[in-house]
Amino acid sequence: MAEEKVAPVFGAEPVAAAGAEGDADGDEAAGVEEECAADFAPVVQLDEQEVVTGEEDEEVLFKMRAKLFRFDREGQQWKERGTGDVRLLKHKETSKIRLLMRREKTLKICMNHYVNAEVELQENVGSDRSWVWNAVDYAEGERDECVLAIRFSNTENAQAFKKEYVSACAHMKSLLASEDTADGADAAEASQPAAGDGEPEADPSAVN
Repeated sequence: MAEEKVAPVFGAEPVAAAGAEGDADGDEAAGVEEECAADFAPVVQLDEQEVVTGEEDEEVLFKMRAKLFRFDREGQQWKERGTGDVRLLKHKETSKIRLLMRREKTLKICMNHYVNAEVELQENVGSDRSWVWNAVDYAEGERDECVLAIRFSNTENAQAFKKEYVSACAHMKSLLASEDTADGADAAEASQPAAGDGEPEADPSAVN
């Protein structure tokens, strides 16, 4: 009895044909690999650019993660400004201290103003880890007289921030006092005429 041949399911190709096709695919893949081995140089060479943030000449006095809010006077409610590291930065030349905060991930500035020696931190109602204060802020590039609030993860962090802020206020007060003294001395010196200016000096020998 002759052996019957079973027809391939779904019209599958014979093994021999598949093997031949596989060899063809292998040759084609090898050709693609050879083509991909080519070295493509970029059309334009871009030099690495150093990003200048304006913080290069400043010393970090304090850094702590917190959440910042701004009081919306029109809506009479607090609005979140961002979450990130709040920092007290002291300029190496002018010695002025500012508060700077950037949002996480985007690093966009959400608070930027000098520490005002006359402004004290006030406890936020109902919270021992949040502070409120008045500020003239420049986060958006323009002068903004606003009320800000900052909230920390715990009381210890909030107290650490206050301690550094009070120290910064004392430093700024001393700095402004020394600047006023220097300005006053310069003004007094400028108000005195130099030798040869104005009326001639009296000759002692001319006095009878």
